[in-house]
Amino acid sequence: MIISPTPLRDAAIIDLEKREDERGFFARAWCRQELEAAGIDSRVVQANIGFCRERGTLRGLHYQTGPAAEQKWIRCIRGAVYDVIIDLRRESPSYRQWYGAELTADNRRMLYVPKGFAHGYLSLEDNAEVYYLVSDVYSPGHEGGIRWDDPAFSIDWPIRNGLILSDKDRVWPDFDADTTTF
Repeated sequence: MIISPTPLRDAAIIDLEKREDERGFFARAWCRQELEAAGIDSRVVQANIGFCRERGTLRGLHYQTGPAAEQKWIRCIRGAVYDVIIDLRRESPSYRQWYGAELTADNRRMLYVPKGFAHGYLSLEDNAEVYYLVSDVYSPGHEGGIRWDDPAFSIDWPIRNGLILSDKDRVWPDFDADTTTF
């Protein structure tokens, strides 16, 4: 695994370190020892799949607070998505900054999202599918969200018109630093 930092503190892009020959390649997609050597807690308690039937489907931006705060590892296994994270940790030097990465079935990249971050993704193709691991189980009482177009962040989404969103994701309130705590 090749673990590279992003501009946001503690978040990382994880690429495969392929061993290739005429048959194809072999690579470790997950290695507790390598993650922990990079300072990443590798505890996983749940695996999720998200499927987006149509291009322009946006899921997020979501986060969990308090004892349910979670780390995530996201990989696109079919099609392509634009994955976005926002650092919501007040003590972080990258507080309130966002980062976006294109994850595709072809590039096989994985995005590591630390606790204290909001996360969401936008499908760039029909039938896009993501597989992600999380460090804690979902807790509805600790859920929060940020609207995709919140002016506090000015995220540069590659698609802005005709987006498909859930009702919940469409109406998250404007970000309020006083009420978002981790």
